[in-house]
Amino acid sequence: MTDAASSPALDFITKTVADNAVVLFMKGVPDQPRCGFSAVSVQILDHLGVEFIGVDVLQDDELRQGVKAFTDWPTIPQLYVKGEFIGGSDIVREMFQSGELKTLLTEQGLIAA
Repeated sequence: MTDAASSPALDFITKTVADNAVVLFMKGVPDQPRCGFSAVSVQILDHLGVEFIGVDVLQDDELRQGVKAFTDWPTIPQLYVKGEFIGGSDIVREMFQSGELKTLLTEQGLIAA
């Protein structure tokens, strides 16, 4: 069994989160989400006008399992802002509805107020 601390998937996740301000690990890609939860998350991020990268976890099972292990969070999509795990689709939607997500992205300098 591979040491989880040095697996290629976890290395990729760590680097992707470090190198990009907003990352959405999702099923599918932003232009073609492959599940409703990923689609909702993409719609919210697009609505807020924040630049983000979407990483399709369906392309690689090790990546899909790795992202769940990385955060100890069982579901996908998963949103990261400036290296911090924000949450899955339900949390993203709740934060959007309350205005908390816009505030966070504004405070991080990722969108204009």
